[in-house]
Amino acid sequence: MPLDPSFAGRSYPPTASYQVGREKIREFATAIGAADDLHHDPEAARAAGYADVVAPPTFAVVITMAANRQIVDDPELGVDYRRVVHGDQRFEYTRPIVAGDELVSTNTIEEIRSRGGHDFLTMRTDVASASGDLVVTAWSKLVVRGEG
Repeated sequence: MPLDPSFAGRSYPPTASYQVGREKIREFATAIGAADDLHHDPEAARAAGYADVVAPPTFAVVITMAANRQIVDDPELGVDYRRVVHGDQRFEYTRPIVAGDELVSTNTIEEIRSRGGHDFLTMRTDVASASGDLVVTAWSKLVVRGEG
């Protein structure tokens, strides 16, 4: 069943806060091969002017992918996750994510288009500090393959 394009513009309530941990940053950095000391060594990060280790730029996907469950699991929208292929991902930062950050995400469906029997769902996730300052905006496009 095709996705309803009238959902474009719909926003969801803010998620519960996500506490960014030093070890989570280190594990992620190791997994993607980001060896810079800023991602692993708190002293190196402090010497560079940060409060703690700095997350690699793609770390935001850890937070936003979990937050996007609000959209993907919305029964009214009806995404059949068995048919989903990840189509695109991009990030726009106002500042780096560092260990100790407490972050809250707000999801919006930016666009739903149908082409060639497939639906293209573009989601925007605004990730802000607990005090409300925007840290990063992430866009993710999912392709929901048609049944044909």
